[in-house]
Amino acid sequence: MEAISLFSSAGIGELGITHNEIKILVSNELLEDRHALYKKNFQETECITGSIWEKIDEICETYEKVRTEEELFLLYATPPCQGMSTNGAGTLLKGIREGNKPKIDERNRLIIPTMDIVCRLQPRWFLMENVPGMKNTVIDDENGEYINIIDYVRKRLGDNYIGHAQVVACSDYGIPQVRKRLITVFTRDDFGKKYLSVYGNFLQDEDRKPLKTLRDAIQGFPTLDSVEGKNQNIEFNKYHFVPIMNPEKHWWVENTPEGNTAYNNQCVNPMCLYQYNGMHIDRQEGGIWHSNSETPIYCEKCGELLPRPSMIDKKTGKRRLLKGFHSAYRRMKWDEPATTLTQNFIYEASDNKIHPEQNRVLSIYEALVIQTISDYEYAFEIGGKMISNAMFAQIIGESVPPKLIDIVVDKMIHIKDIQNVFTLGVK
Repeated sequence: MEAISLFSSAGIGELGITHNEIKILVSNELLEDRHALYKKNFQETECITGSIWEKIDEICETYEKVRTEEELFLLYATPPCQGMSTNGAGTLLKGIREGNKPKIDERNRLIIPTMDIVCRLQPRWFLMENVPGMKNTVIDDENGEYINIIDYVRKRLGDNYIGHAQVVACSDYGIPQVRKRLITVFTRDDFGKKYLSVYGNFLQDEDRKPLKTLRDAIQGFPTLDSVEGKNQNIEFNKYHFVPIMNPEKHWWVENTPEGNTAYNNQCVNPMCLYQYNGMHIDRQEGGIWHSNSETPIYCEKCGELLPRPSMIDKKTGKRRLLKGFHSAYRRMKWDEPATTLTQNFIYEASDNKIHPEQNRVLSIYEALVIQTISDYEYAFEIGGKMISNAMFAQIIGESVPPKLIDIVVDKMIHIKDIQNVFTLGVK
């Protein structure tokens, strides 16, 4: 079985494809640094770096040169998601009809060259993975017509394909992370078409896996601390390291209980220990959330500084509260899946990313485990040198857990073996 990958980035999702013995023949990615890492890990793939708008013919012609099978089994695409709208597609289209044309982010229109390639190569399966907001995104197509992006895909593919877009939570599939993704599957496979026509969603309850918590994933790993000399254990794993935290932030973190935020820390003055200082509660005004700016930073009883995020204002010379929502400087919970790993997971101020009990953020290795990348073989080195922390964070934050793609692709391959497909009349 053979596949093509578009918007490949560093190839993290592809780990779930190749695990199913599918060979990725051609990859296209805009960013050279991502594609350099891709080439390191998928050395038999023809990598075409550059804008997909300019590479349509090269992608298709390269595939025709290197293909060994009669048909392309899978075309996998993960178009950039920065421009996806959170507004309802119906509301947007209604406004357009009334003459209120929205400003369309050009990155959303990358679905057009994607579909040009899909329509030319006619894969048995077409899989897109993206943020949930993609489902409600409206684009202006090549004819200047405004259309929902999933409807556009359906229109371009025609009656030969059946498909559906489904929002799933990764934590429902044995991934120790609450990360929601939009899985869009279209197929011309007879069994697949029958299955989707009856059930709609490609993934069903029977595809779910037992819940996996943070404790299940990383408890028992060697202890680290975000201070010099204690922030790494490369004997355990070369990626088990964390950045060093400045002493004041470390003080905030070390006094933060599991599952809570440093903004709610109470008095640590041994002569006082008052535990009822005001809490950090976000408020909503006009549909917009605002962080609390009145949270006390001094103990209301003894006047001592609380271990809460604060700083000396350079203009006034006085200490003030650091602006932040209640999810910032917050410890994770052992007995729940991790919250979504974003590109900011290496920073203690990031939402819910402080280790449940140790005074640090997640190590790079722990993030690889939570993202299920560690379940597969992958090298984060280019030219014999490990990539930077920033690039680690970007790649992990922008990728899909490969285990999710693994589950989806495995089902594509074995769709004909699912007993209820036979009972639907497919022969």
